[in-house]
Amino acid sequence: MTRSLLPFLTLVLCAGCASQRLAGADLDRVRRPAFISRIEDGAGPRSFVFRDDSTYGDKLKKLEPVEADRRLTVKLLQAVTRFEISERLRVNTLTQLPREAPWTHTVDPARVATVLESFLVEEVPANAPDYDLVMPLGADTIVEFVVQEYGMRSHKGHAGAYLRGYGRMFTLDGRSEVWRHPFEVDQSESDAAHLDPFKVGKSPDLFRQAMTSMLDKVAADFVKDLTPRERRPSPSPEATAVSAQPDTVAPGVVEPPKPPDPELAPGELPDPDPE
Repeated sequence: MTRSLLPFLTLVLCAGCASQRLAGADLDRVRRPAFISRIEDGAGPRSFVFRDDSTYGDKLKKLEPVEADRRLTVKLLQAVTRFEISERLRVNTLTQLPREAPWTHTVDPARVATVLESFLVEEVPANAPDYDLVMPLGADTIVEFVVQEYGMRSHKGHAGAYLRGYGRMFTLDGRSEVWRHPFEVDQSESDAAHLDPFKVGKSPDLFRQAMTSMLDKVAADFVKDLTPRERRPSPSPEATAVSAQPDTVAPGVVEPPKPPDPELAPGELPDPDPE
């Protein structure tokens, strides 16, 4: 029985992490999106530097790897807050999106934060919010960014920050998901510069800088996904109003007001006419 369930469980797990490309037609149907960015409860920061990599054994001497990771975790907590992480991902994505519909008609993020009490992200677990609370604000679609885990890791003496989560878009009416982008960035297994955990212990801001770099990369990827190439930009309300006029009516031409002649400086004559 257990073996018969394995293929099904594998399928469910893969479905949860699979990507889904955003189609231009789906984006055309969005009228008023609301952006939500959150960090799951227990996501971090976590440190697996010393427990998973014996390279630092001589340096630690009598200090147990588990205790060393605990102390490093405290330093990571001092470097950057959960709220800063979630907000940077949301703000950097939203500000880089093209100035066209529906991104020019997003729900005020301050109102979204108020109804969802997002400002309490440091004090309460960041569980999945009640999305229905956003509907009275006029939203028809949710664009959500979720950080599932972050912290520091090390592989064969090469330490770095890591970040894992996903972005998705779904309609409030029916919860139909039209876009999903899982992400995982791990500096310990890339060509990123080594992030010395002992230096981080003395200067936690080094971890903040590493997180900033990763969050900006993820935001740039989100922007590409949320700007389908095959989609034509929606006309602005002003353009729609003009095109709706009958073809037989010629729009009136309004001459711009003529700027006043510059005053002459004392003792000076007007400039000569151009040749």
